[in-house]
Amino acid sequence: MDHDETELSTAEIDALARRIDRPVVLVGMMGTGKSSIGRRLAAALHLPFVDADEAIEEAAQLSIAEIFERHGEALFRDGERRVIARLMDGERKVIATGGGAFVNPETRALILSKAITVWLDADIDTLVERTARKDTRPLLKNGNPREILTRLREERRPAYAEAPIHITSGRGPQSRTVARVLKEIDAWL
Repeated sequence: MDHDETELSTAEIDALARRIDRPVVLVGMMGTGKSSIGRRLAAALHLPFVDADEAIEEAAQLSIAEIFERHGEALFRDGERRVIARLMDGERKVIATGGGAFVNPETRALILSKAITVWLDADIDTLVERTARKDTRPLLKNGNPREILTRLREERRPAYAEAPIHITSGRGPQSRTVARVLKEIDAWL
């Protein structure tokens, strides 16, 4: 196993957790594993986990698909921006954002200034495979998911690239991706 894949010990993770003084925010395309990696990362660091999409649904009392359907993407993005701003309260936690959240310049500036920002990336085949598991993704409803994901990934790449930490989430076990995120946060701090 190469050095990059070695996991931190429990003591090293505990020491890292003590050094984290603000939220850890995961950004990236739908299907990169922000929610599942975020939950595991939060558990490893003994921090609360918040899925921004779930917080938006709770605040709106509607599913994201329903918000898109009834009010459109612009209103959804405005609500998303407000919810993420509320979550950026300086408390230590792990936050998974929706795929388009970091594209908003105001939201991106807030996250970059007040959080440890991690861009979770994945290749198109992985994104297509993972997003096919759920039919709750409004942006994939009308058209070829591979084409839509390819276009969105290219459009959003410049925004995502502003995140100081970039991890590619592959087909291997999630524990490997979590270990890489922990090592990169440790190196960044």
